[in-house]
Amino acid sequence: MVRKKRREENVAMTKKHVLFVCVHNSARSQMAEAYLNSLGGDQFEAMSAGLEPGQLNPLAAQAMAEAGFDISKNPTKGVFDIFRQGRLFSFVITVCDAEAAEKCPIFPGITTTLNWSFEDPSSFKGTWEERLDKTRRVRDAIRTRVEEFILEHGPRDREVLDFSLDRKKD
Repeated sequence: MVRKKRREENVAMTKKHVLFVCVHNSARSQMAEAYLNSLGGDQFEAMSAGLEPGQLNPLAAQAMAEAGFDISKNPTKGVFDIFRQGRLFSFVITVCDAEAAEKCPIFPGITTTLNWSFEDPSSFKGTWEERLDKTRRVRDAIRTRVEEFILEHGPRDREVLDFSLDRKKD
C-alpha cells in the first residue's frame, strides 16, 4: 500500500503543467483543458485562461455536455492573474488566432509556447443549431489536437494510449 501511494505521488510530481489560452476563456481553452485533463490526466495537468476573461459560452457548454463533460459551472480566468501568481508551465498553448496569441505574456521558467488556431465559437453566425454544429466541429478538432499532443509530449514508455473516455471525470 505504501509503495503504491509513493508511486502515485511520484507520478503527480512529474506531471507536465499546461496552460491553454484564448481571448475570453469562454470556449476553446475550456474545451482543451477538459480534454487534456481527462485524456492525459495521469501525465498532464491543464488549466485555461483568457486574455480578456468573459462569460462561458453556452454553445461550448452544450457541445462538451454532448461529449460527456460538464463545463457549465467553470469560471473564466485571466491569463495575467495566473502570470502574476508566478505559476510555472511546461507548455503555454494558445488556441486563438496568431494575432491574439501575440498578446499572451511570456511565462517564467522553461516554457514551450505553441499556437493551435481554432475558430472562435462566439463569432459563429446563424441559428442556434447551425452555430452549435460549428462548435461541435471545433470541439472535435480540439480533441484530435489534444490526442496528438499527448502522443507527442507524453511519456515514451507507455505501450498503448487509450483515448476512450471511460475514465473521464464528472
